[in-house]
Order: sequence, then C-alpha cells, then structure tokens
Amino acid sequence: MPNDKYQGSKVMRKLPIGIQDFGKLRRGNHVYVEKTSIIHRLIQGEGAYFLSRPRRFGKSLLCTTIKEIFEGRRELFQETAGFPALAIDSLEWEWKKYPVVLLRLNIGNSKYDGVDLLRSVLKNQLKNIAEENDIVLDDDFVSVQFADLIRKLCHKHKERVVVIIDEYDKPLLDAIDNHDMHIQIRNELKGFYGILKASDEYLRFVFLTGVSKFSHVSIFSDLNHLLDLSLDQRYNDICGLTQEEIENHFKPEIESIIKETDKSPETYLEELKEYYNGYRFSKKPVTLYNPFGLLNHFDKQGEFAPYWYATGTPTFLIDLIKKHKIDILELGNLSFGMNQFQKFDIESMDVKVILYQTGYLTISDYDEEVNEYILNYPNLEVNSSFAQSLIRDNYDIPSNNTDALINKLPSAMIRGNVEGMIEILRQFLASIPYDIIKDTESYYQTFIHLIFAMLGLDCRSEVRIAHGRIDTIVETKRNIYFFEFKLNEPAEKALAQINNKDYLLPWRSSDKKLFKIGICFDGEKRNISEWVVE
Repeated sequence: MPNDKYQGSKVMRKLPIGIQDFGKLRRGNHVYVEKTSIIHRLIQGEGAYFLSRPRRFGKSLLCTTIKEIFEGRRELFQETAGFPALAIDSLEWEWKKYPVVLLRLNIGNSKYDGVDLLRSVLKNQLKNIAEENDIVLDDDFVSVQFADLIRKLCHKHKERVVVIIDEYDKPLLDAIDNHDMHIQIRNELKGFYGILKASDEYLRFVFLTGVSKFSHVSIFSDLNHLLDLSLDQRYNDICGLTQEEIENHFKPEIESIIKETDKSPETYLEELKEYYNGYRFSKKPVTLYNPFGLLNHFDKQGEFAPYWYATGTPTFLIDLIKKHKIDILELGNLSFGMNQFQKFDIESMDVKVILYQTGYLTISDYDEEVNEYILNYPNLEVNSSFAQSLIRDNYDIPSNNTDALINKLPSAMIRGNVEGMIEILRQFLASIPYDIIKDTESYYQTFIHLIFAMLGLDCRSEVRIAHGRIDTIVETKRNIYFFEFKLNEPAEKALAQINNKDYLLPWRSSDKKLFKIGICFDGEKRNISEWVVE
C-alpha cells in the first residue's frame, strides 16, 4: 500500500482525521475512500439538492470535493504519490471552470447567539469570495449582497454559478432551545436562502447540507425544484463508509490491529461492526460507519471508545425527551411513515425525528408492504453512551458508584451467576437518591434496561411476540435472560406470567442457556425485594 510506514507492527499512514477540505487531503497524501463516482452522478444535474446527515459524517469534505470539481482542479483527482487516480478522472466530465460560492455556517466550537452574529458570518464569507474574484459588493444587506455576488460572478466569468452551503441549519440548531431567537434566525435565513430562487437564471448547481430539514426556511417551500437526497437509495453511501470500503481501503490498519491484539480477523471485524457500523439512510439495506469514529479507532491502534459521541453531548435532546415524556423503552423499535421524515420545525418538534436526524437513531429495517421505516440505535457506541447519558441525567447516580460496578455485571451474566447479577442491580438501585424515585413499575424497568444498555449488553425491552410482550430480554454469548417485573407483587407472579404465556417458545431451539427471572420491586424500600429464577 502507498505511504505505509511501520513502527514495530504499527502501520503509520496519514488518516484524514478532522480534515474537511478535499484539496488539503489530496495535497497531503491522506487516505481517501473513493466517492467521486457517486458525486459524478449527482453533479450531472443542473438543479438544487439537499442532503441531511448527522454531524461529523463527511458532509463538509463532500462539499469541498464538489467545489474542487466545479473549479476544474483535475490534478487533485489524478494519480498522486502512489495513490491511484479517482474514478471521476476517467468519466465523461467536462472539467470546465465554474465560479463557486461555498458558504460554511459551522463556526467551530462557538454557538450562534443571535441574528447579528449570523449576519457577520455570512457577510465575511461573501466579502472574501468577492475579493478573490475582484468584485465589489456595495449594499449592506446580506441578502442583497448574496444576490449581487451571484449575478456579478456569472457576468464576470461568463458561466453560471455553483452555490454550496454546508450546514445550512447550524444557526437554527444552536437556537433550538430558545424559541424567540430561533424564530429571528429562521426569518433571517428565510430571506437569505430565498435569494436562490430569485437567482435561478444565474445558477448552474445548488447543493446544501445539514442535519435537520426545517420546512419554514424557504429553501424547502420556495425552491420547488429542490431535490431532497436524504433518503435516496442512490446516495445512501455518498457520506460514511461501507463494510466493503473499510476492508478494501484500510487493510494495513486492520492487519496491524489484528497483529497487536492477537484477535482473529473474524472476531475483530465483528467487534468493529458491532461497535461502529449500523447507520442507514434509505430503503437500501446498506449500513455505514461514521468516518470520524472509525478513523480515530484506527489512529488509536484499535481502542474501542465513543469518539463520535464524545464530540457532542446531546443535552437538549435529553431535555426534550423529558419534556415530551418520551418512553425510553420505545426508542429501540420505532415505526415511522415516510411523511414523518418530511418536515421539522420548532412549533411541531417530534423528538424521535430529531433523534434520527442527529444520528442517535437510524433506519434498521424497512417494511415495503406498509411503507414504514423501523428506527433503532445504530450501534453499540451510541446505544451504550446514550444510555449512560440518560442514567446520569434521570437517576443522578454518582459516577464513582457506576465505575465500581461497571465490570461486575457483564461478568456475572456471562457466567450465568443470577444471584450475583441481582445483587449488583440492587447496589445500582440503592445509589439513586430517594427523593427522585418514582413509584411505578416502568420507572424501575427503564432504569434496569439502561443499566444493561450502558454496559454494552444486548438488551431489548417491551419485546412483542405472539403470546404477549416480554418486559426485558438480555442476551450474552452463552445465555439469554428473560425478565418479568412487578411492583409490590410477588416475584412468583412474574415468573408465572412467563410460564403461562410461554414467552420462551421462539427461543427454545437456541443452543444458549435460557433463564426465566421474576423480579419484585418494593415501592417502600425502593429496591428489588425478591426474585425467583428457573
């Protein structure tokens, strides 16, 4: 492989961690996963396009790649430093130079605090593009400057203009928890983005990216020809990395990690897939890795950690879950119709849609017969980390208690030590401050579900089968645990329900050991008072 350097068994290649500029990536001879054949298909058209993807999914790199293509920089796509030429170099593309307006609304770690900052960011970027093209923008109104820049670029270069707006919704998301500011920013952006419709005669290609699709920002209501690619099967993997791409493009890293860890290739790739893969954005059953998390994993020589999750704490999402009283147990198996993906606004926020758009839920299946999508957590990184955030926010457990117990519970369950498992759960429950405990069965069930999920165990709750609904199922490599919970009722009654409804029937042919467990919670003692197992 090109650019390989070895330190012991470690392969040192230039991984593009955090690099969002295609020119910088190529000039620096960083590893690039081929996406230009998909991009080539997209830019053949002359309309306006929108793509929604979660943060750190490669949207910015995609935008700069499109920019370099339209600016005619063919040398960036040809063979370089031993890396082969990219697909678009051999396809029928004109390589004509177009004027390009690339606006980036992400302002790093800062947040938009009002309309003034938004205007300043837009004006500075428009001014810089104008100066690069020896164009003078006279008017002070940012929307008028935008229109003026597009028109003058077209006249100066005798070519229609390409407009690319990366993270168009960042100002709106920053103000999602401030209704008045959100509306002010929305109105400002409505006028700004409305320029795209008014300037249609000067435009060759328009491309916008974002996380959420705000339906009242003019681009979705005024641009009648805007094509939303977010659920388009043809562009499912235009951002993100497929399993095939991982195994083909990162062989040196994978082989190095396997050698360092002494794992078999099958074991390592299965762990990698379970922890980082799972994102899906169409009916097409192709799942993806988030590039940021995966590249960090390779850079850290195979250390499994929540790299993507750690870059953005979903505080406002957890607040919305509490505000709208969303049942946490339902988040792992939601049915969504196509129309529910189509709009999102602060006046009618569907928390589940936001969880999908921000990457905390993803498409896990599609039911063609009823045209419904099934949503679930994408992978172990998100499921475990999100559960940990929910536990700390809703149950106020001291982190030192969590850390002390975190390794004991999986070990007990792998060994089939039910008594040890129950004791650890009792210790977790005893850590919850008494004044926040709710005297309901679902409160305790949700807590135990989150504990299992936080520890990375395969946990499902409210599992529907032909004979009823199982409270919670936890599966390990050797064992499957079936839980039925009761509040202030005998544990024997819970076990009897498992037996009477024959909950285990679908799993009787499994080669794993099956455990039926009835648990009683005592509302006065605020803990597990008794349990039985078969």
